[in-house]
Amino acid sequence: MAQAFIVDGIRSPIGSFGGSLAHVRPDDLAAHVLRELIARNPGIDTSRIDDVILGCANQAGEDNRNIARMALLLAGLPESVPGETVNRLCASGMSAVAGAARAIRAGEGHVFIAGGVESMTRAPFVMGKTSQPFARNVEVFDTSIGWRFINPKLKDQYGTDSMGETAENVADKYGVSRQDQDAYALRSQQKAAAARDAGRFDLEIAPVPLPPAGKNKPAPAPFARDEFIRGDSSAEALARLKPAFRHDGKGSVTAGNSSGLNDGAAGLFVLSDSAIGEFGATPLTRVVATAASGVEPRVMGIAPVTAVRKALKLAGLSLEQMDHIEFNEAFAAQVVASLRELGLRDDDPRVNPNGGAIAIGHPLGMSGARLLLTASRELEKSGKQYALCTMCVGVGQGMATILERA
Repeated sequence: MAQAFIVDGIRSPIGSFGGSLAHVRPDDLAAHVLRELIARNPGIDTSRIDDVILGCANQAGEDNRNIARMALLLAGLPESVPGETVNRLCASGMSAVAGAARAIRAGEGHVFIAGGVESMTRAPFVMGKTSQPFARNVEVFDTSIGWRFINPKLKDQYGTDSMGETAENVADKYGVSRQDQDAYALRSQQKAAAARDAGRFDLEIAPVPLPPAGKNKPAPAPFARDEFIRGDSSAEALARLKPAFRHDGKGSVTAGNSSGLNDGAAGLFVLSDSAIGEFGATPLTRVVATAASGVEPRVMGIAPVTAVRKALKLAGLSLEQMDHIEFNEAFAAQVVASLRELGLRDDDPRVNPNGGAIAIGHPLGMSGARLLLTASRELEKSGKQYALCTMCVGVGQGMATILERA
């Protein structure tokens, strides 16, 4: 059976909501990442790419009608190269890489680009059509995050708790205090700021050219550094923030211990072992195993626990063998609860040594691909063997992928 390897990867810097990438369309952003990835790997024949698979969670605006295909055409790839867009909400980018790896193992191709893109800033408002003419009960939804066009049967079965409310549910169920959450969030900010300032992300990032701010105005300098990181965070500042989702005096989830709304894109070359030999590429990591799991939607943040256990079983490995762990930080509450359920300390040094999504940001469709890219580069730098990447997913899912240094 053929094996799948991550050979290289590039991402954009992650933008804040309404920040530096606010004027960049998501299809253009994804195209930029693809173009830069191809330019950095001139030895790989682009006509031999079997598929471009991108994750995207929204797909209601400029990312509509298969953004993977749109982006590859904008990037100048041959018309013969197909594209597919996948959606597993927060884990869309990880699902894209898993799909490429699965196709390689099945013998359905040898050369893939997989990744993800999201512009939460440019996500549109949407309005449904009414079932009767001239009706006045039209609802408008903001598609940046959360529920829309809710099925009443699903609402009756599982409720429609917001993502923040699900984090509150996890905090309650697993006894994660506000102090625990803020302490975790502060460590994430400190680690991310240190990593950014030390240049640990530089090899991952392709600076993004920005359009002029207005007519007859010069274009600004390219956007080159993650801008959501708040290196000046303090325990005192975090403690002053009010709960964002519960206002009954019992809430603990705040803007400071949650991830943000962000923009970004990432792309990874995923090749078979035979393609690596043919093109003279140097692999970073082998994709060992990927698993997804489901839990009750109201506590979606605990789903990484079952996904991790499932992936480890598929790989025939133990958590103790994982040298590096990238854990997507949707909310500090769910990360801390999941770590404890897995038998890990809140401050396990293997977990997010460069910070996580609370600091760096969480562009939904991109994040899973970013985790895999960062983990691959960290194994390359450390010379260690195994990495685990995992994340929770809206509507009650989790996903995990295990990598091995090539």
